[in-house]
Amino acid sequence: MRRWLGGVAAALTVLIVTVWIVALPSRPDGFYRAGDGEPGPPGRLIAAEAFTRGVPEGARGWRILYTTTRGDGSPAVASAVIVAPEGAEGQVPVVAYAHGTTGVAAGCAPSMFDNPFPNVPGFPALLDEGWAYVATDYVGLGTGGGHRYLDGPDAARAVLDSVRAARTLAEAPLGGPVAVWGHSQGGHSALWTAQIVRDYAPDLDLAGVAAISPASDLPALLAAAGHSIFGTIIQAYLVAGYDRAYPDIDAWGHVDWRVQPLVRDMARRCIEFPDIWMSIAEAGLIPERGVFARLPGEGAFGDRLRMNVPRGPFPVPLLVGHGGRDDLVLPEVQDGYVASLCAAGEAVDYRTYPEEDHVSVVQPVSPLTAELIGWTRARFAGEAFSGTCPPP
Repeated sequence: MRRWLGGVAAALTVLIVTVWIVALPSRPDGFYRAGDGEPGPPGRLIAAEAFTRGVPEGARGWRILYTTTRGDGSPAVASAVIVAPEGAEGQVPVVAYAHGTTGVAAGCAPSMFDNPFPNVPGFPALLDEGWAYVATDYVGLGTGGGHRYLDGPDAARAVLDSVRAARTLAEAPLGGPVAVWGHSQGGHSALWTAQIVRDYAPDLDLAGVAAISPASDLPALLAAAGHSIFGTIIQAYLVAGYDRAYPDIDAWGHVDWRVQPLVRDMARRCIEFPDIWMSIAEAGLIPERGVFARLPGEGAFGDRLRMNVPRGPFPVPLLVGHGGRDDLVLPEVQDGYVASLCAAGEAVDYRTYPEEDHVSVVQPVSPLTAELIGWTRARFAGEAFSGTCPPP
């Protein structure tokens, strides 16, 4: 009953604020289409132009288009943003950022948003360290081809290839070591970069990976997601993304037919204002059990979810950070995931922040921010790494 009342309240808010005008994502401009029909080796720079929106004083920015490889091995084009300290010289270290959930529709690329750096921990502080920032939009959020939400290899390749492409930008000497940071969906992507880097991008000097509130154990996460408004929106995104990535699993066949119109509508919008108000209202009208009539952990759908759980091995130092008040990726889900990595012999630095939730954990006032900068500084300096897993 409480969830239903919350949905009604959200719907009334939408009615007042938007007069029920359905907001849909902006259409990507011509820059994002410049790479149409541009196959080639992954990490090739196709186009670059100056980017100033949200770039702090004392830094320069560019948006780029580059080639990458999808999870199924097919060629694709992705976009990214680069920000580097003004006058940077030499082998500048790179923080490659994998962004959290912004949507699954064309037009949901962070580089298209009024604020292109939403919920990025340690930004712009990382620039004060003399590091550069490279943030992929993934495939399909600005460029064509459709976004394959929580397809681990698909996103990880886009992250790694964004760094390869950025290194060939003449104006930015980004030849130093690389750290990957990611939050939420991007935390999942970051874990996958650590898992595939040795095989996919051995040319990159990956010094460490930090996954913040990662979507790690996908079956467990999805089972619990329907109990919150934003979790229901995440379920909609996952259905749409897996329908694109794995047409053999009949993702829509798992969705309760009575709520399918709402789910399809939510999948067409971004997590950005004002779009999100309508999605919040629609999610509030869906029963607390979530969007599924059949549990997605079963059958072929479940097989794909389990296939996309990043299990390692992880050949680089790994930090996992999580908020104790996270109601999207539940703390017990993350605890269980990290425990499974420890049991498998992985070295993980697991840090929890009891007073933080899924979003506050990456805000500037969060204790994670300073710790993340310090942890990354140690990785770039080549300091010894030890995890927090108990001894076997």
